[in-house]
Amino acid sequence: MATLLMVAALPAAAADAVDAEQVPAPGSYLGDRAELSDLRSFLVQAAENNNELRAAFQKWQAALKNSARADVLPDPKFNFGYYTTPLETRGGPARYKYGLSQSLPFFGKLGYKEQMALRQADGVKAQLDSLKLSTFYQVKNVYYEYAYLARAIDITKENIELMKYLEKIATARYTTGSAKHADIIRPQVELGKLEDKLNSLIDLKHPLAAKLNALLDRPRGTGIEFPASIPIMFMTDSDEALFAELQEYNPKLAYWETVVKKEEAGKGLAERNYYPDFTFGVDVTEVDDARNPGVIGDGQNPVMTSMSFNIPIWLESRGAAVDESQAKIIAAKRSRVGLEQQLRADLELALYKYRDAGRKINLYRDTLVPKAEQSLGVTMEAFMTGAGTSLDLIDAEKTLLELQLAYYRALTDQAQKLAEIETLVGRELPCEFHGSLLKKEQ
Repeated sequence: MATLLMVAALPAAAADAVDAEQVPAPGSYLGDRAELSDLRSFLVQAAENNNELRAAFQKWQAALKNSARADVLPDPKFNFGYYTTPLETRGGPARYKYGLSQSLPFFGKLGYKEQMALRQADGVKAQLDSLKLSTFYQVKNVYYEYAYLARAIDITKENIELMKYLEKIATARYTTGSAKHADIIRPQVELGKLEDKLNSLIDLKHPLAAKLNALLDRPRGTGIEFPASIPIMFMTDSDEALFAELQEYNPKLAYWETVVKKEEAGKGLAERNYYPDFTFGVDVTEVDDARNPGVIGDGQNPVMTSMSFNIPIWLESRGAAVDESQAKIIAAKRSRVGLEQQLRADLELALYKYRDAGRKINLYRDTLVPKAEQSLGVTMEAFMTGAGTSLDLIDAEKTLLELQLAYYRALTDQAQKLAEIETLVGRELPCEFHGSLLKKEQ
Protein backbone atom coordinates (compact mmCIF):
# COMPACT_ATOMS: atom_id res chain seq x y z
CA MET A 1 0.00 0.00 0.00
CA ALA A 2 1.18 3.36 -0.87
CA THR A 3 1.72 5.87 1.92
CA LEU A 4 3.73 8.91 2.66
CA LEU A 5 4.52 11.76 4.99
CA MET A 6 7.47 13.84 5.88
CA VAL A 7 8.80 16.79 7.72
CA ALA A 8 12.27 18.19 7.66
CA ALA A 9 13.81 19.45 10.85
CA LEU A 10 13.45 19.40 14.57
CA PRO A 11 12.67 22.52 16.63
CA ALA A 12 15.28 23.49 19.14
CA ALA A 13 12.96 24.70 21.88
CA ALA A 14 9.49 23.58 20.86
CA ALA A 15 10.08 19.92 19.97
CA ASP A 16 12.07 17.02 21.29
CA ALA A 17 15.66 16.11 20.65
CA VAL A 18 16.46 12.80 18.99
CA ASP A 19 18.50 10.07 20.57
CA ALA A 20 21.04 8.68 18.12
CA GLU A 21 20.07 5.08 18.83
CA GLN A 22 16.43 5.84 17.87
CA VAL A 23 17.24 7.03 14.36
CA PRO A 24 16.58 4.28 11.79
CA ALA A 25 18.71 3.81 8.70
CA PRO A 26 17.98 6.01 5.67
CA GLY A 27 15.54 4.62 3.14
CA SER A 28 12.92 3.51 5.68
CA TYR A 29 9.22 3.49 5.02
CA LEU A 30 6.19 4.52 7.02
CA GLY A 31 5.37 0.94 7.99
CA ASP A 32 8.79 0.57 9.64
CA ARG A 33 7.97 3.07 12.39
CA ALA A 34 6.30 1.69 15.51
CA GLU A 35 5.17 5.19 16.46
CA LEU A 36 3.08 5.28 13.27
CA SER A 37 1.31 1.98 13.86
CA ASP A 38 -2.00 3.83 14.26
CA LEU A 39 -1.67 5.50 10.85
CA ARG A 40 -0.61 2.21 9.29
CA SER A 41 -3.66 0.59 10.86
CA PHE A 42 -5.90 3.30 9.40
CA LEU A 43 -4.48 2.69 5.93
CA VAL A 44 -5.08 -1.05 6.23
CA GLN A 45 -8.66 -0.45 7.36
CA ALA A 46 -9.23 1.95 4.49
CA ALA A 47 -7.95 -0.62 2.00
CA GLU A 48 -10.22 -3.30 3.41
CA ASN A 49 -13.37 -1.37 4.35
CA ASN A 50 -13.67 1.81 2.27
CA ASN A 51 -16.91 1.48 0.32
CA GLU A 52 -15.67 3.26 -2.78
CA LEU A 53 -12.59 1.04 -2.91
CA ARG A 54 -14.67 -2.09 -2.45
CA ALA A 55 -17.04 -1.01 -5.22
CA ALA A 56 -14.12 -0.26 -7.55
CA PHE A 57 -12.61 -3.67 -6.76
CA GLN A 58 -15.85 -5.41 -7.73
CA LYS A 59 -15.93 -3.46 -10.98
CA TRP A 60 -12.43 -4.69 -11.72
CA GLN A 61 -13.48 -8.27 -10.98
CA ALA A 62 -16.45 -7.87 -13.33
CA ALA A 63 -14.16 -6.54 -16.07
CA LEU A 64 -11.86 -9.56 -15.63
CA LYS A 65 -14.81 -11.93 -15.98
CA ASN A 66 -15.92 -10.08 -19.09
CA SER A 67 -12.47 -10.46 -20.66
CA ALA A 68 -12.54 -14.20 -19.97
CA ARG A 69 -15.48 -14.66 -22.33
CA ALA A 70 -14.48 -12.19 -25.01
CA ASP A 71 -12.73 -14.76 -27.27
CA VAL A 72 -15.46 -17.42 -27.07
CA LEU A 73 -17.12 -18.54 -30.30
CA PRO A 74 -20.82 -17.79 -30.81
CA ASP A 75 -23.14 -20.54 -29.61
CA PRO A 76 -23.94 -23.19 -32.25
CA LYS A 77 -27.49 -23.12 -33.62
CA PHE A 78 -29.92 -26.01 -33.88
CA ASN A 79 -32.63 -25.78 -36.51
CA PHE A 80 -35.73 -27.85 -37.01
CA GLY A 81 -38.28 -27.84 -39.81
CA TYR A 82 -41.53 -29.76 -40.25
CA TYR A 83 -43.28 -30.26 -43.57
CA THR A 84 -46.98 -29.57 -43.10
CA THR A 85 -47.50 -31.39 -46.39
CA PRO A 86 -45.08 -34.31 -46.76
CA LEU A 87 -42.52 -33.69 -49.48
CA GLU A 88 -42.65 -36.61 -51.86
CA THR A 89 -39.25 -37.98 -52.86
CA ARG A 90 -38.20 -41.11 -54.69
CA GLY A 91 -37.03 -42.64 -51.41
CA GLY A 92 -40.25 -41.78 -49.61
CA PRO A 93 -42.12 -38.80 -48.19
CA ALA A 94 -40.00 -36.30 -46.20
CA ARG A 95 -41.61 -35.43 -42.86
CA TYR A 96 -39.15 -33.03 -41.18
CA LYS A 97 -35.52 -31.97 -41.07
CA TYR A 98 -33.05 -30.80 -38.42
CA GLY A 99 -29.49 -29.62 -38.29
CA LEU A 100 -26.65 -27.81 -36.53
CA SER A 101 -24.67 -24.76 -37.62
CA GLN A 102 -21.67 -22.90 -36.24
CA SER A 103 -20.55 -19.37 -37.10
CA LEU A 104 -16.82 -18.66 -37.25
CA PRO A 105 -15.60 -15.05 -37.25
CA PHE A 106 -12.82 -14.22 -39.67
CA PHE A 107 -9.29 -14.93 -38.50
CA GLY A 108 -8.13 -12.46 -35.85
CA LYS A 109 -11.50 -10.99 -34.87
CA LEU A 110 -11.81 -12.94 -31.64
CA GLY A 111 -8.23 -12.07 -30.71
CA TYR A 112 -8.91 -8.36 -31.11
CA LYS A 113 -12.11 -8.64 -29.07
CA GLU A 114 -10.14 -10.33 -26.31
CA GLN A 115 -7.47 -7.62 -26.43
CA MET A 116 -10.14 -4.91 -26.12
CA ALA A 117 -11.70 -6.64 -23.11
CA LEU A 118 -8.32 -7.18 -21.44
CA ARG A 119 -7.27 -3.57 -21.95
CA GLN A 120 -10.62 -2.42 -20.56
CA ALA A 121 -10.00 -4.56 -17.47
CA ASP A 122 -6.53 -2.99 -17.18
CA GLY A 123 -8.15 0.43 -17.34
CA VAL A 124 -10.56 -0.44 -14.53
CA LYS A 125 -7.58 -1.70 -12.49
CA ALA A 126 -5.75 1.60 -13.09
CA GLN A 127 -8.82 3.49 -11.89
CA LEU A 128 -8.88 1.28 -8.79
CA ASP A 129 -5.21 2.07 -8.12
CA SER A 130 -5.87 5.77 -8.56
CA LEU A 131 -8.81 5.65 -6.15
CA LYS A 132 -6.69 3.75 -3.63
CA LEU A 133 -3.97 6.40 -3.75
CA SER A 134 -6.56 9.15 -3.40
CA THR A 135 -8.16 7.39 -0.43
CA PHE A 136 -4.82 6.89 1.29
CA TYR A 137 -3.97 10.54 0.70
CA GLN A 138 -7.23 11.61 2.34
CA VAL A 139 -6.55 9.33 5.32
CA LYS A 140 -3.05 10.75 5.80
CA ASN A 141 -4.19 14.32 5.22
CA VAL A 142 -6.85 14.04 7.93
CA TYR A 143 -4.44 12.18 10.24
CA TYR A 144 -1.83 14.94 10.00
CA GLU A 145 -4.47 17.61 10.51
CA TYR A 146 -5.63 15.69 13.56
CA ALA A 147 -2.07 15.62 14.88
CA TYR A 148 -1.69 19.37 14.31
CA LEU A 149 -4.96 19.92 16.15
CA ALA A 150 -3.56 18.03 19.14
CA ARG A 151 -0.51 20.27 19.24
CA ALA A 152 -2.55 23.45 18.74
CA ILE A 153 -4.78 22.49 21.67
CA ASP A 154 -1.75 21.82 23.89
CA ILE A 155 -0.09 25.12 23.03
CA THR A 156 -3.32 27.08 23.51
CA LYS A 157 -3.86 25.47 26.91
CA GLU A 158 -0.31 26.40 27.91
CA ASN A 159 -0.91 30.00 26.89
CA ILE A 160 -4.18 30.08 28.82
CA GLU A 161 -2.31 29.00 31.94
CA LEU A 162 0.28 31.68 31.29
CA MET A 163 -2.41 34.30 30.81
CA LYS A 164 -4.09 33.27 34.06
CA TYR A 165 -0.74 33.65 35.77
CA LEU A 166 -0.34 37.13 34.29
CA GLU A 167 -3.82 38.07 35.46
CA LYS A 168 -2.96 37.04 39.00
CA ILE A 169 0.24 39.06 38.94
CA ALA A 170 -1.56 42.10 37.52
CA THR A 171 -4.27 41.79 40.18
CA ALA A 172 -1.68 41.55 42.94
CA ARG A 173 0.16 44.60 41.60
CA TYR A 174 -3.12 46.52 41.25
CA THR A 175 -3.95 45.92 44.91
CA THR A 176 -0.59 47.34 45.88
CA GLY A 177 -1.07 50.34 43.59
CA SER A 178 1.83 49.50 41.31
CA ALA A 179 -0.39 48.71 38.30
CA LYS A 180 -3.38 50.27 36.59
CA HIS A 181 -6.82 48.75 36.21
CA ALA A 182 -6.10 48.36 32.47
CA ASP A 183 -3.30 45.95 33.36
CA ILE A 184 -5.99 43.61 34.75
CA ILE A 185 -8.51 44.09 31.92
CA ARG A 186 -6.02 43.31 29.12
CA PRO A 187 -5.10 39.82 30.38
CA GLN A 188 -8.79 39.10 30.96
CA VAL A 189 -9.67 40.08 27.38
CA GLU A 190 -6.81 38.04 25.99
CA LEU A 191 -7.80 35.12 28.20
CA GLY A 192 -11.33 35.24 26.77
CA LYS A 193 -9.93 35.14 23.24
CA LEU A 194 -7.71 32.18 24.04
CA GLU A 195 -10.54 30.26 25.65
CA ASP A 196 -12.73 30.88 22.60
CA LYS A 197 -9.90 29.69 20.36
CA LEU A 198 -9.48 26.58 22.50
CA ASN A 199 -13.20 25.79 22.29
CA SER A 200 -13.07 26.10 18.51
CA LEU A 201 -10.07 23.77 18.33
CA ILE A 202 -11.73 21.20 20.58
CA ASP A 203 -14.92 21.31 18.49
CA LEU A 204 -12.87 20.67 15.36
CA LYS A 205 -11.90 17.26 16.71
CA HIS A 206 -15.34 15.81 16.00
CA PRO A 207 -15.64 16.62 12.26
CA LEU A 208 -12.05 15.48 11.65
CA ALA A 209 -12.76 12.21 13.46
CA ALA A 210 -16.01 11.81 11.50
CA LYS A 211 -14.13 12.31 8.22
CA LEU A 212 -11.57 9.68 9.14
CA ASN A 213 -14.27 7.26 10.28
CA ALA A 214 -16.12 7.75 6.99
CA LEU A 215 -12.97 6.86 5.04
CA LEU A 216 -12.60 3.71 7.17
CA ASP A 217 -16.32 2.82 6.95
CA ARG A 218 -16.73 3.02 10.71
CA PRO A 219 -19.62 4.51 12.73
CA ARG A 220 -19.47 8.30 12.88
CA GLY A 221 -19.13 8.39 16.66
CA THR A 222 -16.18 5.99 16.86
CA GLY A 223 -13.57 7.59 19.08
CA ILE A 224 -10.09 8.32 17.73
CA GLU A 225 -7.23 9.15 20.05
CA PHE A 226 -5.01 12.08 19.21
CA PRO A 227 -1.81 10.93 17.48
CA ALA A 228 1.07 10.72 19.91
CA SER A 229 3.63 11.79 17.34
CA ILE A 230 4.40 12.54 13.73
CA PRO A 231 7.75 11.47 12.33
CA ILE A 232 10.01 14.15 11.01
CA MET A 233 11.30 12.78 7.72
CA PHE A 234 13.36 13.85 4.77
CA MET A 235 12.56 12.64 1.28
CA THR A 236 15.55 10.94 -0.35
CA ASP A 237 14.44 10.93 -4.01
CA SER A 238 15.64 13.70 -6.31
CA ASP A 239 13.22 15.84 -8.28
CA GLU A 240 14.35 14.20 -11.52
CA ALA A 241 13.63 10.75 -10.12
CA LEU A 242 10.19 11.86 -8.94
CA PHE A 243 9.22 13.17 -12.38
CA ALA A 244 10.42 9.93 -13.95
CA GLU A 245 8.40 7.90 -11.43
CA LEU A 246 5.32 10.00 -12.09
CA GLN A 247 5.47 9.05 -15.76
CA GLU A 248 6.05 5.38 -14.91
CA TYR A 249 3.80 4.73 -11.92
CA ASN A 250 0.98 7.26 -11.92
CA PRO A 251 -2.23 5.20 -12.39
CA LYS A 252 -4.08 8.01 -14.14
CA LEU A 253 -1.48 7.98 -16.89
CA ALA A 254 -1.58 4.18 -16.91
CA TYR A 255 -5.33 4.37 -17.46
CA TRP A 256 -4.95 6.40 -20.64
CA GLU A 257 -2.28 4.01 -21.87
CA THR A 258 -4.80 1.19 -21.56
CA VAL A 259 -7.36 3.30 -23.45
CA VAL A 260 -4.89 3.79 -26.29
CA LYS A 261 -4.20 0.06 -26.49
CA LYS A 262 -7.90 -0.75 -26.34
CA GLU A 263 -8.69 1.62 -29.20
CA GLU A 264 -5.78 0.22 -31.23
CA ALA A 265 -7.27 -3.24 -30.82
CA GLY A 266 -10.64 -1.77 -31.79
CA LYS A 267 -9.10 -0.39 -34.96
CA GLY A 268 -7.69 -3.83 -35.80
CA LEU A 269 -11.15 -5.33 -35.30
CA ALA A 270 -12.73 -2.66 -37.50
CA GLU A 271 -10.21 -3.46 -40.27
CA ARG A 272 -11.03 -7.18 -39.96
CA ASN A 273 -14.69 -6.36 -40.59
CA TYR A 274 -13.80 -5.90 -44.25
CA TYR A 275 -13.62 -9.69 -44.36
CA PRO A 276 -16.61 -12.06 -44.15
CA ASP A 277 -17.64 -14.34 -41.29
CA PHE A 278 -18.41 -17.96 -42.14
CA THR A 279 -21.14 -20.33 -41.03
CA PHE A 280 -20.87 -24.10 -41.45
CA GLY A 281 -23.81 -26.48 -40.97
CA VAL A 282 -25.13 -30.02 -41.27
CA ASP A 283 -28.82 -30.80 -42.01
CA VAL A 284 -30.60 -34.15 -41.92
CA THR A 285 -33.99 -34.80 -43.55
CA GLU A 286 -36.15 -37.55 -42.08
CA VAL A 287 -37.77 -39.65 -44.85
CA ASP A 288 -40.46 -42.34 -44.41
CA ASP A 289 -40.45 -45.64 -46.29
CA ALA A 290 -41.22 -45.41 -49.97
CA ARG A 291 -44.79 -46.07 -51.00
CA ASN A 292 -43.61 -48.61 -53.63
CA PRO A 293 -41.29 -51.43 -52.56
CA GLY A 294 -37.91 -51.95 -54.21
CA VAL A 295 -37.14 -48.28 -54.72
CA ILE A 296 -33.44 -47.41 -54.52
CA GLY A 297 -32.74 -45.40 -51.30
CA ASP A 298 -35.96 -46.53 -49.72
CA GLY A 299 -36.34 -44.68 -46.36
CA GLN A 300 -32.79 -43.32 -46.31
CA ASN A 301 -32.32 -39.90 -44.65
CA PRO A 302 -30.39 -37.50 -46.85
CA VAL A 303 -27.64 -35.46 -45.18
CA MET A 304 -26.64 -32.01 -46.42
CA THR A 305 -23.60 -29.94 -45.40
CA SER A 306 -23.66 -26.19 -45.95
CA MET A 307 -21.41 -23.18 -45.82
CA SER A 308 -22.43 -19.52 -45.92
CA PHE A 309 -20.79 -16.17 -45.37
CA ASN A 310 -21.81 -12.56 -45.29
CA ILE A 311 -20.80 -10.27 -48.11
CA PRO A 312 -19.20 -7.05 -46.74
CA ILE A 313 -20.41 -4.72 -49.48
CA TRP A 314 -21.07 -1.63 -47.33
CA LEU A 315 -17.49 -0.43 -47.45
CA GLU A 316 -18.30 3.15 -46.54
CA SER A 317 -19.70 2.04 -43.18
CA ARG A 318 -16.65 -0.10 -42.46
CA GLY A 319 -14.32 2.72 -43.48
CA ALA A 320 -16.14 5.05 -41.08
CA ALA A 321 -15.62 2.51 -38.26
CA VAL A 322 -11.87 2.43 -38.96
CA ASP A 323 -11.72 6.24 -39.02
CA GLU A 324 -13.68 6.38 -35.76
CA SER A 325 -11.20 4.06 -34.07
CA GLN A 326 -8.27 6.11 -35.37
CA ALA A 327 -9.86 9.30 -34.02
CA LYS A 328 -10.33 7.63 -30.62
CA ILE A 329 -6.66 6.60 -30.58
CA ILE A 330 -5.56 10.17 -31.28
CA ALA A 331 -7.97 11.52 -28.64
CA ALA A 332 -6.69 9.08 -26.02
CA LYS A 333 -3.06 9.94 -26.77
CA ARG A 334 -3.83 13.66 -26.57
CA SER A 335 -5.65 13.14 -23.28
CA ARG A 336 -2.68 11.31 -21.85
CA VAL A 337 -0.24 14.02 -22.95
CA GLY A 338 -2.46 16.74 -21.50
CA LEU A 339 -2.88 14.86 -18.23
CA GLU A 340 0.85 14.24 -17.94
CA GLN A 341 1.57 17.95 -18.37
CA GLN A 342 -1.01 18.79 -15.71
CA LEU A 343 0.36 16.19 -13.30
CA ARG A 344 3.92 17.39 -13.85
CA ALA A 345 2.76 20.93 -13.05
CA ASP A 346 0.97 19.65 -9.93
CA LEU A 347 4.12 17.83 -8.85
CA GLU A 348 6.20 20.95 -9.45
CA LEU A 349 3.87 22.98 -7.24
CA ALA A 350 3.75 20.27 -4.56
CA LEU A 351 7.56 20.13 -4.48
CA TYR A 352 7.71 23.91 -4.13
CA LYS A 353 5.26 23.89 -1.22
CA TYR A 354 7.14 20.99 0.35
CA ARG A 355 10.44 22.88 0.15
CA ASP A 356 8.80 26.13 1.25
CA ALA A 357 7.40 24.40 4.33
CA GLY A 358 10.90 23.08 5.02
CA ARG A 359 12.34 26.58 4.85
CA LYS A 360 9.68 27.83 7.25
CA ILE A 361 10.46 24.97 9.63
CA ASN A 362 14.12 25.93 9.72
CA LEU A 363 13.30 29.62 10.10
CA TYR A 364 10.91 29.08 13.02
CA ARG A 365 13.16 26.47 14.67
CA ASP A 366 16.47 28.28 14.40
CA THR A 367 15.49 31.94 14.57
CA LEU A 368 11.96 33.09 15.24
CA VAL A 369 10.77 30.79 18.02
CA PRO A 370 14.00 31.11 20.08
CA LYS A 371 13.93 34.90 19.71
CA ALA A 372 10.25 35.03 20.66
CA GLU A 373 11.02 32.96 23.77
CA GLN A 374 13.85 35.34 24.68
CA SER A 375 11.58 38.32 24.12
CA LEU A 376 8.89 36.83 26.33
CA GLY A 377 11.45 36.14 29.06
CA VAL A 378 12.83 39.68 28.94
CA THR A 379 9.36 41.21 28.91
CA MET A 380 8.26 39.00 31.78
CA GLU A 381 11.25 40.09 33.84
CA ALA A 382 10.53 43.74 33.08
CA PHE A 383 6.89 43.27 34.04
CA MET A 384 7.80 41.59 37.31
CA THR A 385 10.08 44.49 38.21
CA GLY A 386 7.49 47.05 37.23
CA ALA A 387 9.41 48.34 34.23
CA GLY A 388 7.02 46.81 31.71
CA THR A 389 3.29 46.80 31.11
CA SER A 390 0.86 43.93 30.74
CA LEU A 391 0.28 45.04 27.16
CA ASP A 392 3.95 44.43 26.32
CA LEU A 393 3.78 41.04 27.98
CA ILE A 394 0.59 40.06 26.14
CA ASP A 395 2.10 41.10 22.81
CA ALA A 396 5.19 39.00 23.49
CA GLU A 397 3.06 36.04 24.53
CA LYS A 398 0.82 36.36 21.44
CA THR A 399 3.86 36.51 19.18
CA LEU A 400 5.28 33.33 20.68
CA LEU A 401 1.92 31.58 20.40
CA GLU A 402 1.58 32.53 16.74
CA LEU A 403 5.11 31.40 15.92
CA GLN A 404 4.69 28.10 17.75
CA LEU A 405 1.48 27.38 15.88
CA ALA A 406 3.07 28.49 12.61
CA TYR A 407 5.95 26.10 13.24
CA TYR A 408 3.65 23.14 13.73
CA ARG A 409 1.52 24.28 10.82
CA ALA A 410 4.63 24.18 8.63
CA LEU A 411 5.45 20.68 9.88
CA THR A 412 1.92 19.52 9.08
CA ASP A 413 1.94 21.21 5.67
CA GLN A 414 5.19 19.51 4.76
CA ALA A 415 3.83 16.11 5.80
CA GLN A 416 0.67 16.69 3.77
CA LYS A 417 2.67 17.83 0.75
CA LEU A 418 4.80 14.73 0.94
CA ALA A 419 1.58 12.69 0.94
CA GLU A 420 0.46 14.57 -2.16
CA ILE A 421 3.81 13.97 -3.86
CA GLU A 422 3.53 10.26 -3.16
CA THR A 423 0.02 10.24 -4.60
CA LEU A 424 1.30 11.89 -7.77
CA VAL A 425 4.25 9.55 -8.29
CA GLY A 426 2.07 6.55 -7.49
CA ARG A 427 4.09 4.79 -4.81
CA GLU A 428 5.43 5.07 -1.27
CA LEU A 429 8.63 7.07 -1.04
CA PRO A 430 11.65 6.14 1.06
CA CYS A 431 12.59 8.74 3.67
CA GLU A 432 15.23 9.43 6.27
CA PHE A 433 13.65 9.60 9.71
CA HIS A 434 14.76 12.21 12.22
CA GLY A 435 12.66 11.65 15.29
CA SER A 436 9.15 12.64 16.23
CA LEU A 437 6.87 15.55 16.91
CA LEU A 438 4.22 16.51 19.47
CA LYS A 439 6.32 16.11 22.58
CA LYS A 440 4.46 17.09 25.74
CA GLU A 441 6.36 20.07 27.12
CA GLN A 442 6.59 20.85 30.79
